[in-house]
Order: sequence, then structure tokens, then C-alpha cells
Amino acid sequence: MYKGILHSHYLVVVLFLLIYVIKTILLLSNKNDLLAKFSKKVKIAEIIISVLFLGTGIYLSTQLPLGGKYDYLFWVKLIMVFLAIPIAVIGFKKSNKILAALSLLLITGSFGLAEVYSKRKGERKEVINNELAQNDGKSLYESNCASCHGSNGKLGLAGAKDLTATLLDVSAINKIILEGRGLMIAINVNPEEANKIAEFVNGNIKGH
Repeated sequence: MYKGILHSHYLVVVLFLLIYVIKTILLLSNKNDLLAKFSKKVKIAEIIISVLFLGTGIYLSTQLPLGGKYDYLFWVKLIMVFLAIPIAVIGFKKSNKILAALSLLLITGSFGLAEVYSKRKGERKEVINNELAQNDGKSLYESNCASCHGSNGKLGLAGAKDLTATLLDVSAINKIILEGRGLMIAINVNPEEANKIAEFVNGNIKGH
């Protein structure tokens, strides 16, 4: 389910942005007749895309593992998106070029923030991994895996699998940790740390 919604979100985001780029260009170019015709043709599609954009975005937000110093970027991004839509509606309704341009700026800016947030989260994990290089599998699991899998392996955020039901052995778990699989990207740990995590999952979470 998560994977399907994630792909749907990417698609509607691209369509949403495309529509508003075209409309903004037409408005700024003073091509009001073309803008009116285009807006009429895409009106229903625009409503559907906007609803899907917000709906899938809200769902994915509930699946996002939060807990870090850069989480404010996520909330700023969310606020920018929710501001952009009503500003766009008002801007195009009143043919206000400033509001239309501002809306497009907010939307594109929110995408940029999303990339920065993702990068910062990755940097934070790397710092934690270095600090825990000598720690046991439990600490490494909690710092790298628990945000999505949960401390008991059953949380299931962002499409994470239920680790208590896995049939994989230590070697297979180790490989997934280092190389990733499906929606799960490779974890930034060395082979020794990956093996500690795999052994912890196999001995303390799997089957419980």
C-alpha cells in the first residue's frame, strides 16, 4: 500500500507542478485568453490532482519517521505546501501575477526543502553510526532501524516489513542492510555493524 501511494504521490506532484507552471507562464505573459481556455480544460483534472496531492502527502507524512534536529524543515515544507494552494486559487481567480508567482515559488521551494531534509537526516544517521561503532546490535538497530520498523519490529512505517514474521536468516538480513531492497535503502553502516544488527534481529526480534 505504502509503495503504491508513494508512486501516486510522485505522479500527482509532477502533474500539479506542470499545471501551475503552465498557468503561471500564461498569466505572466498576459495571455489571458489562453489561460482561460487552459484553466477550463484542466479544471476537473486540477481539482482531482489537488485532492490527491494533499491526500497522499498527508498519508506519507504519517508514515515518516520523525525525531531529530532537522524535523523543522519537514514542518516548514508542509506549511509552504498548504499556503501555496489557496494563494494560487486566489491569484489565478483575480489574475494577480504576484500571488501566482508566489504560489509557484512556495511549491518549488517546498520540493527543495524536502531534498535538504532528506540529506540532513542522512547526515545525522552517519554521525550516530560513528558514535555507535563499538556498540552492540541493539543500539545499532535502535539508531538505524527502529524509526521505521519499531523497537519490536512491528511498527511498519514507510512500508517497512514486520521483522517478527521474517523468514530470512542472518546472512540474508545482513545483505539487505548493506544493499537495500525494495523501498528500503541501504543503511550507512559497515559490514561488522550490519552483522551485529542482523544477529540482533534474528535473535531478539524475529519470531517474537
